[in-house]
Amino acid sequence: MSDVGVALVTGASRGIGKAIALALAQVGFDVAITARTEKEGEGRSERNSVRTDEPIVAVPGSLETTAAQIEALGRRALPVRMDLLDPAAVVAAPARVLEEWGRIDCLVNNAIFQGGASMDRVLDLTPESMTKLVVGNYVHQVLLTQQVIPSMVERGSGRIINLVSGSARIDPRAPAGAGGWGIAYSASKAAFGRVAGGINAEFGPGVMAFNIDPGNVVTEKRKALATDDVFVAGYGSESPEAIGAAAAWLASNPDAGGYLGKWIFAPALAVDLGLVEA
Repeated sequence: MSDVGVALVTGASRGIGKAIALALAQVGFDVAITARTEKEGEGRSERNSVRTDEPIVAVPGSLETTAAQIEALGRRALPVRMDLLDPAAVVAAPARVLEEWGRIDCLVNNAIFQGGASMDRVLDLTPESMTKLVVGNYVHQVLLTQQVIPSMVERGSGRIINLVSGSARIDPRAPAGAGGWGIAYSASKAAFGRVAGGINAEFGPGVMAFNIDPGNVVTEKRKALATDDVFVAGYGSESPEAIGAAAAWLASNPDAGGYLGKWIFAPALAVDLGLVEA
């Protein structure tokens, strides 16, 4: 079995997840990646509110493209299709990495479920739509993490990086769809934000878990739909590459333990550490 570190990054076909996967490869990890979009050209946007009539548009990014870019950096890539709402796939993805590469040193829980109610307003929510968000953004995130922790404990070390959301900590300035966000989405992310602390209490100091907040990132979908003027004006716009640099530092640096128990704003951390320019 190779001594090279292995990372597993979910939701890595594009955006933040892709940036983190490439940053991990740059600091020496072989990287397994998951997403639903396997081939370039297959990606499509999804409506995230019953109120919207926005078109379904093509979005760039795929597992094959991210894998090729990881390999161009001289690291191995292992693309694995995974749907967050499919519990069998959630269990199978880390199992495949462990079977093929024998270890997972770093897990990055980046993927989220965005469909359905993520931008619905209060009176538009249904039990079914809320349940999907909680299952995708909390229950199955924990399920996936459960598959990875035992091997980390056995090895005596491991790092888990959870992508959290500022929407779990602050109130929106406007209704969902008008500069704000759906409360079902923010509630699901608030639940997920409690996971890292529990991992540290139960499995530290060998296994360390971090919460990193990416801030407002204009994704490929949002670029394609050109719907971001209000959000960018209200919350700014952060670089995926800065978030990737911060995540890679937390995954690899011996001083990362100093950030345990903190809500880490990834773009600021990257600037403070000199990983990117201000």
